[in-house]
Amino acid sequence: MSDILDELQWRGLVAQTTDEPALRRALADGPITAYCGFDPTAPSLHFGNLVQLVVLRLLQRAGHRVICLVGGSTGLVGDPRPTSERVLKTKEQTAEWVARIQQQVRPFLDTDGDNPAVFVDNLDWTAGMSALDFLRDVGKHFRVNQMVKKDAVAARLNSDEGISYTEFSYQLLQGLDYLELYRQYGCTLQTGGSDQWGNLVAGSDLIHRAEGESVHLLTTPLLTDSAGEKFGKSAGNAIWLSADMTSPYAFFQYWLNVEDASVARLLKVFSDRSRDEVADLERRVSEEPWKRAAQKALAEDVTTLVHGEAATAAVQAASEALFGRGDLRGLDGTTLRDATAELPGGEVAVGMSLVDALVAVGLADSRNAARRTLGEGGASVNGDKVTDPEAELGADDVLAGGVVVLRRGRKSLAAGRIRPDGSA
Repeated sequence: MSDILDELQWRGLVAQTTDEPALRRALADGPITAYCGFDPTAPSLHFGNLVQLVVLRLLQRAGHRVICLVGGSTGLVGDPRPTSERVLKTKEQTAEWVARIQQQVRPFLDTDGDNPAVFVDNLDWTAGMSALDFLRDVGKHFRVNQMVKKDAVAARLNSDEGISYTEFSYQLLQGLDYLELYRQYGCTLQTGGSDQWGNLVAGSDLIHRAEGESVHLLTTPLLTDSAGEKFGKSAGNAIWLSADMTSPYAFFQYWLNVEDASVARLLKVFSDRSRDEVADLERRVSEEPWKRAAQKALAEDVTTLVHGEAATAAVQAASEALFGRGDLRGLDGTTLRDATAELPGGEVAVGMSLVDALVAVGLADSRNAARRTLGEGGASVNGDKVTDPEAELGADDVLAGGVVVLRRGRKSLAAGRIRPDGSA
């Protein structure tokens, strides 16, 4: 247990702590109980939340007790953003998202054995609390002059839009969470992202005022690339942990395409590889970057962590097969659809000439150009070269999921998607 803070620091998972020497002593004398909260602001957690799940996972592996909170009540209020008011979700929508996220977080933590993770919903202790009780028992411990100094609150107060009392009160609710978990479970450490420092402090201050005790906070740094841009965004879209929002194939490809300058840092955060293994992969980035060994290791490790070994093996096979190093026919329909989703393409049909199919998917500008490509041996169907300009797509060419993979030259790929009625 005494080494866990050193490990978190080596992995780049410590941005701020309330009192590092005291926290180090508490962890060494442990076990302690730690918690992190997740609000249901979407049907799925995303890249940023994964960092916090990794921290809980590491603390539990080191022998400490961990609590994972999904915010059924804080999700109804909304953590204030620096820019604008959140649109409040209905109680029904929030409850649905809470249930989804509760299921999503469980596989990351050990739920069996002598030290199982605890899963809680803060709606359990706020739903029955009256407004008067909340104001008397919680609100009396907060000072408005301190609350308005929080970064997001200050930014909103200085804007034309201002901030509603609802969002202004969010930090009281999060502070109550820490107090309740301290009282129920003896929880003495809360973790979160560095942008949550103000809300985290609200909890430790509340415990100090209400109970006269000092507790600990630990935040993780915001992960950015070499240009200072946040990781976890792809073409403006979040990288979700749910397979129905970001497919395992797209998830794997995101990590596979991480820049060289960031890959070692991300391996430390998200992989279980040892220091020697990470150092070796970092050396290979420097000496043989074209092999992308570190990116392949990162993509494999994180996809396995989030989606499991079977899904990782499937997307690896799909990635190899698309580029001519595997059998496309061995892929299942879901994986194949996911793997070809980002490819250019168009509708094709059984019985359509290959000339017309190449034009339909955008691999040739005209029928004449398509004929020349075929005559020169520059086209393939599902990895098999075709040289006959009179060739047609047959039923055997349709892969699982109703897809035909067409290629022109070595690198130009497109997906032919069978028309719903299958007609030419």
